[in-house]
Amino acid sequence: MSTLRLLAADGAVSDAALNETGVYARPDGPLRSRIAYAAAHVVPQAFADNTPGQPADIDWDATLAFRRNVYSWGLGVADAMDTAQRNMGLDAAATRELITRSAEVAREEGGSVVVGVNTDHVDDSHITLEQVIDAYKEQLQFAEEQGAGPVLMASRHLARVASDAADYRRVYREVLQSASVPVVLHWLGTAFDPELEGYFGASDWQTASGVLLDIIEENPGKVVGVKMSLLNAESEISVRARLPEGVRMFTGDDFNYVGLIGGDTLGQGDSHSDALLGAFAALTPVASAAIQALDAGDPEAYLRILGPTEELSRQVFAAPTFYYKTGVAFLSWLNGHQPAFQMVGGLHSARSLPHLSRIVELANASFALEDPALAQDRWHGMLRLNGVSA
Repeated sequence: MSTLRLLAADGAVSDAALNETGVYARPDGPLRSRIAYAAAHVVPQAFADNTPGQPADIDWDATLAFRRNVYSWGLGVADAMDTAQRNMGLDAAATRELITRSAEVAREEGGSVVVGVNTDHVDDSHITLEQVIDAYKEQLQFAEEQGAGPVLMASRHLARVASDAADYRRVYREVLQSASVPVVLHWLGTAFDPELEGYFGASDWQTASGVLLDIIEENPGKVVGVKMSLLNAESEISVRARLPEGVRMFTGDDFNYVGLIGGDTLGQGDSHSDALLGAFAALTPVASAAIQALDAGDPEAYLRILGPTEELSRQVFAAPTFYYKTGVAFLSWLNGHQPAFQMVGGLHSARSLPHLSRIVELANASFALEDPALAQDRWHGMLRLNGVSA
């Protein structure tokens, strides 16, 4: 029996049986019962200067092949977002090139792509509201020119300069009125980015959600969906129930997505969320198989397939949550989607070996290792490199 060597926080080692891969089949076309986007990461050149503060040197072959793989499983791609290390190593020039190249791949593959629109190309940490609006519009126009659906991300600049909810309403109103296609609004919680404290003018989600809903209602036809990333199922369900007709909820809750996506199918309320998740970049075949089960009217199979992955996702997104990108790239490497465990800005060093060991253990348990023998070989090699017998 083949085994995986595991490493505990105190340095103790143990072994677990290596499972076979899950038997999952690619769908014949797009998934039907849910819209699902995987928020994809970027792969740097392994030989590049992948150290903090250096410009991103992207391995475009591996990065774009990863996106083609996502499309082959029936999911869409959410690109140039937090998972791609926006504000954590992906510089403005690399972001623009990523959007251009990713949109081209989407056209070639017949896939759906949405991309992040932010203000992060502006170097000044403090700018005026007018400059925030102009910066948003500049990126929005670029995304539209590439033919990608825009996701209006939360702006650190706006969080710094806004004095009250009225400022948020004004900025979003002016930006949304300039949009030529409906956008997705992204509400990112402080677990992902502490600099966004008080976004939408309040620190409590109940008050802030009222402002978000006001923005949507004051700009009819301009918002096609909301991506909520608060890691709080109660807040998402509350906002979801109050969305205007035609506006979708895309869960960004990497802790509670199984129930939120299942929703009414699982007897949990009279609605459900679609998905725009970093977790689905790490779990693409499993996520696809689970939603295919919903397509087939088999909620029990959905739970059986996707349910075990939630513990894995909670480990990947464990505090400090903004380092979850390390786990996504680590699983990409284990699963053979990139040649080396390297990340832009040196972020591959952001998690400990025991933390990564737990990811290996849970990925094995939830059948998220696409090629178990390859994952075993790579992980054991990493352990040996770090002085752990495997």
